[in-house]
Amino acid sequence: MDELYQLFQEYNTVLEMQQFEEAGLDYNLVEKHIDFLTQLDVIENSAISVFDLFKKEHVFVSENYSKMLKYNLAEFEIRGNDFFNSRVHPDDFMVNLKIGTELIRHSYRIPVAERKNYKVISDYRVKNGNGEYIRIIEQHQALELDKKGNIWLALSTVDVSPNQDLTGGVKCIIFNTKTGKTLPYSFANKQKDSENFLSKREQEVLSLVKDGLPSKEIAERLFISIHTVNTHRQRILEKLNVSNSYEAIQYAARLGLLE
Repeated sequence: MDELYQLFQEYNTVLEMQQFEEAGLDYNLVEKHIDFLTQLDVIENSAISVFDLFKKEHVFVSENYSKMLKYNLAEFEIRGNDFFNSRVHPDDFMVNLKIGTELIRHSYRIPVAERKNYKVISDYRVKNGNGEYIRIIEQHQALELDKKGNIWLALSTVDVSPNQDLTGGVKCIIFNTKTGKTLPYSFANKQKDSENFLSKREQEVLSLVKDGLPSKEIAERLFISIHTVNTHRQRILEKLNVSNSYEAIQYAARLGLLE
């Protein structure tokens, strides 16, 4: 229970890095999407939902959840997000939280113009309305961004998986729908968030890198050796999972780690 609580805290912390301005969100656009998806629900077998990352709730859940998974959607209206969460296999739910946290963090590194190009496909176990576990395939992608580039609405499409081997856990890939390129993703052996965020000294070093100072001048400014500066710079790249200082600066700025 303590681990689950911590994972929720980590997930919400990363989610809160997106700063929305409610006045800039056009909810007429939400209604247009709902109208279209309601019509699509009639001719498609997939179950569809839309999650509002500002309100942190589902603003649309299709009737196909009832047809395909035998879910009582009246219960969803009462319980909200917890309705879906409670139906995911406990082991897979923990993994999905870890994946969700890392993927949201990853989205901050993607240029705004490309954020709607990525899709996440996960295969995991849920309990259907008959109380039986089955495997489903869920596809996630950004449906709408706000004016600042935050992911505002997320579209989810769910189908029954052709693989019904219930002994396995979660399988997940993320890929660019424009290029078809699959991105490597692994949550195994991840460090805790507290270890992934930059230390105060690392933030100081990166801030000076941002100001254009070479390692020698950074060492003099902070009264440390050049070797120590370069060690900090390498650890910064590793912690932020980026390739160079420019990417580190851009990513750290989005995370609010730089002034």
